[in-house]
Amino acid sequence: MKNQIITQIKSALDFLSIKEKAEFFPRFFKAGKGEYAEGDQFIGVTVPDQRKVAKEFWNKISLEELGELLSSKIHEHRHTALLMLVAKFEKSKDPKEKDEIVKFYLKNKKQ
Repeated sequence: MKNQIITQIKSALDFLSIKEKAEFFPRFFKAGKGEYAEGDQFIGVTVPDQRKVAKEFWNKISLEELGELLSSKIHEHRHTALLMLVAKFEKSKDPKEKDEIVKFYLKNKKQ
């Protein structure tokens, strides 16, 4: 069964996607064969819209769920997950939680 929060986040991003941006972003981010971001896929969501989604969901998603978004082939899923991770870190007042977030980031930074 799919995770509900992840489904909601992906649906929110899909709703905000712009076809023209999805066609432009692979060229902008050098996602062609042999280029820097080869194979990266885009759905065409602008960064300001990704920030809105991150702001809505950052406190509703676990690190484990963020890990699932970070492993997505879709650039905007991964970037939005990172924005939520930053929000979790910035809002936390617990040093142990902040340490856990940093360790999670370092473990998952492969992409």
